Amino acid sequence: MTSMTPDVCVIVPTIREYECVRSYVANAEEHGFDTDRLEFVLVTEDHCPTDEMGAMLDDLGVAGEVFDGSRRESWLDDRGVGDYDHLIPARSHAQTSFGLLYLWAHDHPYGVFIDDDTRPHDDVDFFGTHLENLNAERTVESVRSDENWVNVLYHTADDHGLYPRGYPYAAMDETVETGEREVSDVVASQGLWTNVPDLDAVRILMDGDLQGQAETRLTADDFGPDFVAEPGQYLTVCSMNLGFRREVVPAFYQLPMDDNEWSVGRFDDIWSGVFLKRAADVLGKDILTGDPLCRHDKAPRSTFDDLHNEVAGLELNEHLWKLVDDAGAGADTYAGVFAAMADALLDAEADYRNGDFLAHVGEYMHDWLACLDELQSVERAVPADD
Repeated sequence: MTSMTPDVCVIVPTIREYECVRSYVANAEEHGFDTDRLEFVLVTEDHCPTDEMGAMLDDLGVAGEVFDGSRRESWLDDRGVGDYDHLIPARSHAQTSFGLLYLWAHDHPYGVFIDDDTRPHDDVDFFGTHLENLNAERTVESVRSDENWVNVLYHTADDHGLYPRGYPYAAMDETVETGEREVSDVVASQGLWTNVPDLDAVRILMDGDLQGQAETRLTADDFGPDFVAEPGQYLTVCSMNLGFRREVVPAFYQLPMDDNEWSVGRFDDIWSGVFLKRAADVLGKDILTGDPLCRHDKAPRSTFDDLHNEVAGLELNEHLWKLVDDAGAGADTYAGVFAAMADALLDAEADYRNGDFLAHVGEYMHDWLACLDELQSVERAVPADD
């Protein structure tokens, strides 16, 4: 197969299970997906084994970079955007935003988020399926509910009763309606997950588990056909298995979670998914959900620790989507919709617990757009392999 310049930026936040990359590279090779198309960006911390991570990429023969906190800071400084280093929160999964900046600077047309506690299914062409979804022109199931939210686990929800992490409690017990719709402009491909479901701590406790996982397990049989949520409908977007087009980056910032005075965390991909869905609706784009499935092998940890990390933002999560639900109407760019949503958060009368955090998010959203503009303008002067 002819070698190619990497066009898929694979972003992996990791502090311990970086060897997951071997499984994804092996899957690509097994299914004939050209690994020369892949460039891996491992986002890690200063105390982690960065040399070993780099050696693994060399051993696999794939392009890639390893960025701990110090190297991220240098990379931003070298590109004249060091003043925006606050956009990348310390010790947070939301550091995946750095991967988005790297993708943006290097003009990768596609990105894939992978969490290090996942593995691809052997019988599924992981990268090939994501790329097929992002170039899909086909008829798929279309879903809506009377609560304006779609449970991505709805196919067998009557059996297991699960709602994914970030799904608003007020939108539960919804009535689901399905139909069919042609899709031809898919900008995000959300793959779902077998084994450990992606639940929040409250739901894990309700499922009777104190080790942060949930007693209920999912198999491929729990998922139906690929689907899209209809315009005006929201859904949880989990970044553990997600492909996307470069064009969405201005509306896909992963938000200043964990590293803030309100201790709000754990909603980086959830809230960025709300913003992305609103932008997609305004611009006539789609988020396709379903395949490729991955296996989620979440390690045991205290459910109560997760609860502590989530509780500061639980009330905000119930209301955030309503605050941006009419923002950006008439805008014709992702940046335009994102700026309108940022203004909506800045102007919100958010009389909620930790409500001031919403204005904080709005400020960072504007900074994100400014950083992308400046990064784009200086990147041409910086060697691409720096």
